[in-house]
Amino acid sequence: MAATAAEGVAATALRAVLGRAGMAAERSGRAAEAVRVVAVGKTKPVSMLRQLYDAGHRCFSENYVQEFVTKAPQLPQDTRWHFIGHLQSNKVKPLLAAVPNLDMVEGVDNEKIANHLDRAVNSLGRQPLKVLVQVNTSGEESKSGIDPSKCVDLAKHVKLACPHLIFSGLMTIGMKDYSSTPENFKALVNCKLEVCKALDIPTEQFELSMGMSGDFEQAIEMGSTNVRIGSTIFGPREYPNKRQN
Repeated sequence: MAATAAEGVAATALRAVLGRAGMAAERSGRAAEAVRVVAVGKTKPVSMLRQLYDAGHRCFSENYVQEFVTKAPQLPQDTRWHFIGHLQSNKVKPLLAAVPNLDMVEGVDNEKIANHLDRAVNSLGRQPLKVLVQVNTSGEESKSGIDPSKCVDLAKHVKLACPHLIFSGLMTIGMKDYSSTPENFKALVNCKLEVCKALDIPTEQFELSMGMSGDFEQAIEMGSTNVRIGSTIFGPREYPNKRQN
């Protein structure tokens, strides 16, 4: 009974998040549809994700490969999955093989991982994979992501040297307390402008993934096209034991 109640709460919370995201998009002069809300199911049971799927939501993400490959086959094939965060090279092929409907990897932070993804997509014979380059905008050593000064070079590598990847934009993970300062978001916007200019990409065709539960409205107002929402939809995360990527 408690699980069913929690799932109902999640669907209600999702509707509220979608409404808030839509209003933030309109405040930034865009349509509500211009912003994608990715439901982050980390540590939550598939039944809760299924509740959102049944309510019409299709975009979900996970952070841990082991959890991802277990959950993804349990949702229908039209689910659009994102992988968020640092991906280890040896986990690339198992992830892509297990999740044929993986829509995007948010977290390419070096050429090596881009090359691994490119080769895996090719060898599995799947459609080109959308990727975002992860930028460390906060300067925290604990965060994955490339230094902003190097984002153009990595974006160029993905776009020009990885034919089986689709370079789609940039992402950043905010501060530890999930409330980024505007400076973090401004830094990613500046990176976007540099990359668009260097690679001759129209700014309106460029994804910016920034904003989580504590700061997604501000992120949208500053140009985010993709927000990653976990605890505001699903409640606090549950860690029964320390998981490995």
